[in-house]
Amino acid sequence: MKLLVVGGGGREHAVIKKLKQNPEVTEIFALPGNGGISADASCINISAKDIPAIQAFAVENRIDYAVVTPDDPLVLGCVDALEAAGIPCFGPRADAAIIEGSKVFSKNLMKKYNIPTARFETFSSAEDALRYAEDAPLPMVIKADGLALGKGVIIADSREEARRAISDMMQFGKFGKSGEHVVIEEYLEGPEVSVLAFTDGKTLIPMVSSMDHKRALDGDEGLNTGGMGVVAPNPYYTKEIAERCMEEIFLPTIRAMNAEGRRFKGCLYFGLMITKNEPKVIEYNCRFGDPEAQVVLPLLESDLLTVMRAVTEEHLADTEVRFSDKHACCVILASKGYPEHYEKGFPLEIPESVQDKVYVAGAAVRDGRLVTNGGRVVGCTAIAETLSEAVRNAYKIADQVRFENKFCRRDIGAKAMAAKEA
Repeated sequence: MKLLVVGGGGREHAVIKKLKQNPEVTEIFALPGNGGISADASCINISAKDIPAIQAFAVENRIDYAVVTPDDPLVLGCVDALEAAGIPCFGPRADAAIIEGSKVFSKNLMKKYNIPTARFETFSSAEDALRYAEDAPLPMVIKADGLALGKGVIIADSREEARRAISDMMQFGKFGKSGEHVVIEEYLEGPEVSVLAFTDGKTLIPMVSSMDHKRALDGDEGLNTGGMGVVAPNPYYTKEIAERCMEEIFLPTIRAMNAEGRRFKGCLYFGLMITKNEPKVIEYNCRFGDPEAQVVLPLLESDLLTVMRAVTEEHLADTEVRFSDKHACCVILASKGYPEHYEKGFPLEIPESVQDKVYVAGAAVRDGRLVTNGGRVVGCTAIAETLSEAVRNAYKIADQVRFENKFCRRDIGAKAMAAKEA
């Protein structure tokens, strides 16, 4: 089988490495991929957002199956275009990807179908939003409606911060069209949990829970990033919480999307907050999380391609989806200065002994050498019987990967280990 994977980050590298384990796979194309992914797939310089070019490439190269993982192409209708050309895909169509593409849509969906989430109001007028923010309880959470590269969520601790966030989004166009509408919601407290789930629109099978580390610096200090590391499973996600989430959040979400005529098929990501009263939804994503995929997929013992095709063909209920009961830790190595200003183009050395445990997010090949080409450069993942061992081994791998201006958090997994000991 010839496969096509749309995207070019660490998440896509994790997907590709897992897909390669299926003996039926003869070739994988990554559009656009990156320099590190080129060791495992044929990288083609076509933007993940160039839907017509992706469709034309897939047809010309007689692709048997496509996997679309980033949010932008999903929201733009990449799956719709490929399916229209007769190519089966893993990933939701545009009418279902809106669950991530519009926070106004997703919040209203939860309200309509009684899915637990933070109290909120939506605004299309900056004046109305600013007026509301003058009296809303602090801190408050202000979210741009559309996709904003993970930067469209502001936790405002003061009125001034709230005014600035609203003005930046709605009046100064900081996020373009994504900020034309905003959601202002109550600030929730409690441990966060990420749960990815396979679903064919009828059956939903959760993957292993995980704990992301969004802040750039140790101790959850510094700016928000795309994720500096992740561990799985998440110790706060107990069996009892999992059962509540299935009955009160996961299945009701699938039913709600079906009721709206927007069947969701693919990977649905639930960002959860375990409040003192109940688990609540912070956000939905319409795809694998990054870096969550880099710990969840290595723990998957079933064949990924078989599971994905079962989702596409709507027979997930008859397909075994089995995960290891071990622990995983992924440490992200980033360029110093990320997520703001950083230099790139430095030689990147990944020893052969650890290449199967490293997922490349930001790299290019120049003059035959691998060089850094992004803020987040690689993810280093270890699997072990215990969380502490997985964390220790992930850092051992990270220490072997070399490039100038390398930095990482040194406390990935510390909060999870403290929770297990409590």
